[in-house]
Amino acid sequence: MTQHITVTHTHGERISVASGGVELMAYVYRPDPEAFEARKPYAHPLRTLAGNPVSGYRPSDHRWHKGLQMTSSHLSGQNFWGGNSYLGPEQGYQHVEERVGSMRHDGFEEFAVADDRLRFVENLTWVENAGQEWAREVRTIELHSVEPEEGTWALDWSIQLTNIRGEALHFGSPTTAGREMAGYTGLNWRGPRDFTGGDVIGPDGRGGEGEKGASDLMGTPAAEAPWVAFTGEHDGVDGHSTLLFAHAPENAESIHASHWFVRSEPIPSVAPSWAFFEEFELPPGESFGYRYRVVVADGAWDRARAEGYLKNHGW
Repeated sequence: MTQHITVTHTHGERISVASGGVELMAYVYRPDPEAFEARKPYAHPLRTLAGNPVSGYRPSDHRWHKGLQMTSSHLSGQNFWGGNSYLGPEQGYQHVEERVGSMRHDGFEEFAVADDRLRFVENLTWVENAGQEWAREVRTIELHSVEPEEGTWALDWSIQLTNIRGEALHFGSPTTAGREMAGYTGLNWRGPRDFTGGDVIGPDGRGGEGEKGASDLMGTPAAEAPWVAFTGEHDGVDGHSTLLFAHAPENAESIHASHWFVRSEPIPSVAPSWAFFEEFELPPGESFGYRYRVVVADGAWDRARAEGYLKNHGW
């Protein structure tokens, strides 16, 4: 049986969702002030039903990593990821402030709260550093399936992005710019510090070796591995938590094939990258969309538990 939720909306700033006395998620849509961190909405903190934190915020190694957030590391010469920009093998990463863009919150076209579910549709504009509007985004976020007996809750995150620039937008990653196996872009999760070195598994026996499974899944096509699970052990409490990241079935029909960016060392991070190995082009006026599910769970899950959850919850 699903558990009731309580939603607190601090207008103009953030949305907080709690259940059973625990704040499960805060969605912050008033961007942090530092422009170099690519100002944009993000979800942090994320917590399990037991109250254990499973997201990191502004870690010392990457200040622009903020919980769960939509990003685009390489977009027609702009960086909507934040921080240093990768300029190719010869120059590497450079501090180039004029390359860092932002995502502007324009309002909510839908905001619905039920006893056990929150769903909102947010309008955003992607703005390059000089102020030109490049893309309109319709983002849908739904928090649901808070199940104490399972120790789980779920978050669905979808994006519909339309090019309004007037010329083609080119989506890429550090790997498309020449850095091997650094294809991060798209929806990105940064785990808390104590998840460093955590265990990573995927379907069909994938994961579980080399960087505790992360290296085995790095760069794997979503068509071959539609989900990835990341388990970490907490400091301060005796216990583990697991996050399960899953592609919606319709993502296979999207504009470009996705691949997994997964790290356990030196940082805990997962992104279902939409431009890992190859750039793709979005013509003027055209759109693309993706939908993902993130399941937050108490305990250390194995492969059977992850697959059973997705099957039982119609994914």
